[in-house]
Amino acid sequence: MSILDISIANLDGTPADLRAHADRAVLVVNVASKCGLTPQYEGLERLQQQYAARGFTVLGVPCNQFMGQEPGTPAEIAEFCSSTYGVTFPLTEKIDVNGEDRHPLYEQLTATADAAGEAGDIQWNFEKFLLAPGGEIVGRFRPTVDPEDPALVAAIEAVLPG
Repeated sequence: MSILDISIANLDGTPADLRAHADRAVLVVNVASKCGLTPQYEGLERLQQQYAARGFTVLGVPCNQFMGQEPGTPAEIAEFCSSTYGVTFPLTEKIDVNGEDRHPLYEQLTATADAAGEAGDIQWNFEKFLLAPGGEIVGRFRPTVDPEDPALVAAIEAVLPG
């Protein structure tokens, strides 16, 4: 099954259609509102603004598995992201990225190795996966990699469709 065929909901509970992003490069990021890395929302939004017209989107995936750092309701998460960081990219429902209740999206993502050749569990909030148009997982960037890190930006630019 393609990663684009996986069923997930938007933050507001309506069904999300990952196929709607099939012709785009997508950066999937597990996000949290109360984490030391939360300011990465700023860089993620800058990437969204810079590359959206060229066929790119960030997809934020709220997760509360790391020290309860995403405790909010969907409405609270949406309000925080919008008012604090001006987030315009889509957000999914809150899911588990590790463990026995790991969402199928992360079943596929965590099988991908990072630059050091390590696959497996998500280490912390703000781990990033780059999908090429068509849904191929082409990169994994650990939580401490800044969204505007030159290696991540180069990887995004390499798979932009337009």
